[in-house]
Amino acid sequence: MHTVHEVIEMSGHIIDSYTLPRAWDTIMDRGGNFDVEEMQVGATKNDTSYVRLKVSAPNDEILEQIISQLQQLGAVMMQADDVHTHTVEQDGVLPAKFYSTTNLPTQVRLEGQWVTVEKIEMDVAVVIDRAQKRAYCRPMHDVKVGDEVVIGHGGIRVQAYERERERDTFAFMQSDVSSEKTKVRAIHNIAQQMKEVRARQGKILFVLGPAVIHTGAGRYVAELIRLGYVQVIFGGNAIITHDVESALFGTSLGVNLKSGDQVEGGHRHHLQAINAIRGVGSIDKAIEVGLLREGITYEAHKHNIPMVLAGSVRDDGPMPGVISDMQVAQGLMREEVQGVEMAIMIASMLHAIATGNLLPARVRTFVIDINQSVVTKLSDRGSFQAAGLVTDAELFLRELLEAVKKD
Repeated sequence: MHTVHEVIEMSGHIIDSYTLPRAWDTIMDRGGNFDVEEMQVGATKNDTSYVRLKVSAPNDEILEQIISQLQQLGAVMMQADDVHTHTVEQDGVLPAKFYSTTNLPTQVRLEGQWVTVEKIEMDVAVVIDRAQKRAYCRPMHDVKVGDEVVIGHGGIRVQAYERERERDTFAFMQSDVSSEKTKVRAIHNIAQQMKEVRARQGKILFVLGPAVIHTGAGRYVAELIRLGYVQVIFGGNAIITHDVESALFGTSLGVNLKSGDQVEGGHRHHLQAINAIRGVGSIDKAIEVGLLREGITYEAHKHNIPMVLAGSVRDDGPMPGVISDMQVAQGLMREEVQGVEMAIMIASMLHAIATGNLLPARVRTFVIDINQSVVTKLSDRGSFQAAGLVTDAELFLRELLEAVKKD
């Protein structure tokens, strides 16, 4: 039977991180086969291992699919060719065989040298600047005629994501997601990491859903902002609307946040909140005239914390400051994730997934939601670094604030 093949190399902690077994499964599941041409196994837990595989497939299409999957596991093709490119011929349209990135550290080979792809994120193209010998990530809608885009899989190497070498709480949380895990231990570990990030002036990103306000936890986020543990906030129309509602009326979705009782006529409060801010023109003006005096939005504006608020088709209003153009919102989110070392996503599935798509794998990412599937979805979509905690937003934020305030 006629077959086509490529020879690949893999190195690192490929055995104890289950990378090599996953590579073998990938090859066989995709209809291919492999021969181990060379293998060296590390003798201790700190030693790396090496394997060279000859990967065979019935045709070029299947082989290309296999190699694409193997590259996400850190496989490097033995052929030492430079990366292949094709010039963009139509604005916003990529060449047919464009390479699609992961969020893992990636390099391309230019003139015999490996060059790191800058601003790495998943599901975008790689554009080459040969004059500067640099490579950049570029979303599809941003490519222009004349851009040189990477195609195929030659001349590319990806650094595979490996599990934590030590059994800390982050590794503990990254195993199977469960609501039964010891929450306090995990939350205190997150708090400790927040302190370490801030000690070196690193950025912490919070992605917030409206349940943060509905559960009465907005005051904890406001306090975290005052303490200097929040450097950027992502969310949508709902988080700012209900935050302002709570500040103006003491309710969220018409429910009194102190008593838990439904307030008569409270179903209009979120609309009244939007209308009030639109009436004065902006959040800044609402603060200036004394209309808005507390809450997450108030503290963020007082402390110059960027809030990127991406709207949706179901939004009421929207609240001033909410961005309805998704490409504009994505662009601002891409700018603000630069330099982020830690991301905490709370009760916001869509914004959490969107943010996860933009974050490099090196960013420690914590997903907190009462719905177990939210955490699972983020990991399934390629955010290898995401660690999850299934719990209520109020419980998490209350404990987190207490933990960061302890010496």
